[in-house]
Amino acid sequence: MSFIILFKTSANPMKKLYVCCLALVFFPFYIFSQVLTPVKWSFKLEQTKPEEATLLLIATIDHGWHVYAQGNPLPPNGPVSTSFSFIKTKDYQRIGKVIEPKAIEEKDSQFDNQTLRYFEHKAVFKQIIKVLSKKDFQVKGSLEFMCCDNGQCIPPDEVEFTFDIKGNPAGNDVAVVTPIEKHTDSVIKNTDTGKVVKLKSPKLKITLKAEGLNNEKLKSLLLFFLFAFGGGLLAIVTPCVFPMIPMTVTFFMHDSGNKRKARFQAIVYSLSIILIYTLIGTILALTLGANFANFLSTHWIPNVFFFLIFMVFAASFLGMFEITLPAWMVSKADKKADKGGITGAFFMAFTLVLVSFSCTGPIVGLILVKSAGGEVLLPIIGMLGFSIAFALPFGVFAFIPSWLASLPKSGGWLNVVKVVLGFIELALGLKFLSIADQTYHWHILDREVYLAFWIVIFTLMGFYLLGKLKFHHDSDVPFIGVPRLILAIITFTFVMYMIPGMWGAPLKALAGYLPPQQSLDFDLSAIIHNEVKAGGTGATSTSLCDAPKYKEFLELPHQLDGYFDYKQALACSHQQNKPLFIDFTGHGCVNCREMEARVWADPQVLKRLREKFIVTALYVDDKTEVPQNEWITSKYDGKVKKSIGKIYADLQISRFNVNAQPYYVLLDTTGNLLTTPKAYDLNVDTFIKFLDTGLDNFQKQQKK
Repeated sequence: MSFIILFKTSANPMKKLYVCCLALVFFPFYIFSQVLTPVKWSFKLEQTKPEEATLLLIATIDHGWHVYAQGNPLPPNGPVSTSFSFIKTKDYQRIGKVIEPKAIEEKDSQFDNQTLRYFEHKAVFKQIIKVLSKKDFQVKGSLEFMCCDNGQCIPPDEVEFTFDIKGNPAGNDVAVVTPIEKHTDSVIKNTDTGKVVKLKSPKLKITLKAEGLNNEKLKSLLLFFLFAFGGGLLAIVTPCVFPMIPMTVTFFMHDSGNKRKARFQAIVYSLSIILIYTLIGTILALTLGANFANFLSTHWIPNVFFFLIFMVFAASFLGMFEITLPAWMVSKADKKADKGGITGAFFMAFTLVLVSFSCTGPIVGLILVKSAGGEVLLPIIGMLGFSIAFALPFGVFAFIPSWLASLPKSGGWLNVVKVVLGFIELALGLKFLSIADQTYHWHILDREVYLAFWIVIFTLMGFYLLGKLKFHHDSDVPFIGVPRLILAIITFTFVMYMIPGMWGAPLKALAGYLPPQQSLDFDLSAIIHNEVKAGGTGATSTSLCDAPKYKEFLELPHQLDGYFDYKQALACSHQQNKPLFIDFTGHGCVNCREMEARVWADPQVLKRLREKFIVTALYVDDKTEVPQNEWITSKYDGKVKKSIGKIYADLQISRFNVNAQPYYVLLDTTGNLLTTPKAYDLNVDTFIKFLDTGLDNFQKQQKK
């Protein structure tokens, strides 16, 4: 069953019923006015005792409609649950949470047949408070709710409330003042200032809930954990760490008379390693947090800084110099380690972390930098995964010392690992310079230049593995072993795979890690495509109404014709009577490039986009400033938006409920939503279904 979103119009409420019915389908989605809600809220106070009061928040619900209870599944797979926010003062204290009546529980076809809890006719919510003030005062706050019937839902609405409370003569007027109670639904940190502000748009609250730990987010966190775990395993076989495994385990097990104590100390040692690294991730999360992520992921300063850091690490791994921490720091930790017991084991672990920094620093840095573009949990999850893998051998070999004999002996192979990591650091560091290059349109690292660097770097790495390239600290290689040969084969195969990309091959396996294909100076596939169009044998491309704004530095993938300005695209959609396809994207968006390479490239998808839609790509991270007459004032944070990126990031948040990319929206010629928007999903069939659903709904509108 379709999910129709209804906004209240500014029309006279006495208009006939049929006008209201038509409004359900046709009224513009972008109007930010009050909703005609079938739910009326009233508020009542019960204060039988001076020290306690009960706040009653009463919802009277029209027949056929229902309001959702607290704690239902999060959007987009669930509705917006009823939630409450109270402005906390020194005058009172809440006792427990808001109490709600028993709800009806059943499956709802509008939300993927999930079992949901809701109320009909009437629902009375109660909040008990303890009165602290001797004087009369007010309790203020707001509630958010969403109501639906069997065919449609009204967007979430926010209602403010005020209760007049009589003072408690026995009160003490002592309490900590907290301006706004922390509540996920009612406050958000501003990404520009870092300050907490009260949300003005109820739609943004959907975004925050939808960004919670849903299945996709859990999957993403698990993959990042495994990536970090792999980094920890890699760190073990570096020259700074590997030789220390037998030395450390032997130190713990030297007292053969008390093996239990030795194993206990080894466990403390391993857990201390995990604690130290996880603490690093937690500190990063708390000091920077998710709100700093946009600056880190798109601004040129941090990206160029990360690029330079990776180049320094790469030079160190290749043997140009050694990165070490100050000697006094290592020596101080080493002295503490001599104490023995739990404290000694902890400081031995801390000493290991410091001593191994020259090898683990680049790997840890890669994990932390990758997490910087995500949310608060990522650095913690990353450091946890890394440290578990890093500490694993110390704990395992402490329990089974006989396995130590099976470890390969230290030698030149450890240096090979370090040099190979140096080549990889060189390649990965280019990604940060590429992000800044795309965002600010410097055109330093277009796709073919980027690929040329990678091809050369990995070719040299292959020759190094074959022993044909040597550094001053390398020993002679009279012959190579099978593992090195296999790695060399894999490396050269990867190089051969990249070479066709210089002339336009999509390289889907690297989608998201390379600059966009449209940045190629010479794209053979584009030339062939244009020749096919000229010959009349290919699909007819959408004829644009006028020259797209910003086409000088922005392009669509796969030679699609389209716009980069919302108003211009919507006007063309109206003129040609075609639905509008909006792609909320970003220069630094890895998932966007993956979608374009793996989903958009499908012939059926491209055919629909070219023939059936007006396509517009709205870059939410582009730094180009628009003329002053195009600046906007945000409806949710009140700030003036001056750049292309900030204007369209604000549009996405305030109108379409999300702030993550990629995000695809289908609108009719007047801006109405045609179907539920779609996020990152590499399933081509579901994307085609998404496009077809929008087209079908658009055609139904045309027939009415």
